[in-house]
Amino acid sequence: MANSDKSGMIKVRLVKGLRGTQARHRLSVKALGLNKLNDVRELKDSPQVRGLITQLHYLVRVEE
Repeated sequence: MANSDKSGMIKVRLVKGLRGTQARHRLSVKALGLNKLNDVRELKDSPQVRGLITQLHYLVRVEE
């Protein structure tokens, strides 16, 4: 039953600092709910979240 609760969710970790990044990328990181280095958020897997992750591929890591 625990697996059915977790389906459709992905974990996103901020693995690189935001210094020197574009302002819109910093806003996208904030939209994902990530604040500090190594922050992890569990988000619903949706096209919008996947788009943000694709945009920020060099800053975040997906842990599924």
